[in-house]
Amino acid sequence: MLEGFVPSARFRNVSFDNYLPNPAFPSQAEAKERLRTFATKSRSSGGFRLFRRSKPEGEGVYLDGGFGVGKTHLLAATWFAFDGAKAFLSFQELLYAMGALGMEEARRAFARFSLLAVDEFELDDPGNTHMVNTFLAGLMPSGTNVVTTSNTEPGALGQGRFNAEDFRRQITEIAHRFDALRVDGPDFRARGVKPAAPLDGDGYAAWRASKPFETLAEASHRDLNRHLLNVHPARFGKLLAGVDNVGLRDVEAMPDQNVALRFVHFVDKVYDLGVGLAVTGSDLSKIFPDTYRHGAYAKKYSRAFSRLTELLREART
Repeated sequence: MLEGFVPSARFRNVSFDNYLPNPAFPSQAEAKERLRTFATKSRSSGGFRLFRRSKPEGEGVYLDGGFGVGKTHLLAATWFAFDGAKAFLSFQELLYAMGALGMEEARRAFARFSLLAVDEFELDDPGNTHMVNTFLAGLMPSGTNVVTTSNTEPGALGQGRFNAEDFRRQITEIAHRFDALRVDGPDFRARGVKPAAPLDGDGYAAWRASKPFETLAEASHRDLNRHLLNVHPARFGKLLAGVDNVGLRDVEAMPDQNVALRFVHFVDKVYDLGVGLAVTGSDLSKIFPDTYRHGAYAKKYSRAFSRLTELLREART
């Protein structure tokens, strides 16, 4: 299970060198250099020693910012530059692994890693947050370093508020081990483009004709959602095995939050795996009810819109 915890296809070629900070937001360059220094330390701390000292306790770095400022790029760049046993996974994947292995077995299994890179640390579910807090509290004193990202809601960005205080409060046992780095900036995925809009009939037909049939998966939005209800989210990646492009017809509003959240997770998986996506149907700004978009899972929905915008821009090029 642990062998597959590496950066996804979309991020397999990232590095610190190809992360281009926005000069209008100095915090981006500062975060890049802080993480480069962090990763470089792993290369200078090795070597043969006759009397090797005990393994130092792990460090933590928390990247906090809005959507589309390159936090996952920086996280993956850190993973690639780090010298040692390492794992890269999402917060949800970490929860799935802990559920499959059990807390103690998961702790023993992950103890082999010198670096744990955790994308999208979620603070909306206190139970899950507490469980991961307990898990990391058992790993970090033994030498496992942790770098993690989290998203601040767009509304909070406008008020100058970030999640760092919430993060520290909810991981009380290990908060002192983390440096919080704020990464400011606009959503690069939406930069210079209109909000995501579905393709029209002609646009979709042209997109479809340009894709190899053998690696194209098509379905109506309703059929996809019906199928996703019968698949554990941890297995969504397997649904996309051998698929390079997904075509979704007749996307429509999702008044059921269970359906909506599974669709959001599917979009995340499509994006992470570097799979192409084209959709037809309703205005995407209307597929999630406002009560969901501004509720407990607001960050998930905002991230989905950001990623759909980029995926649809790619479909049009």
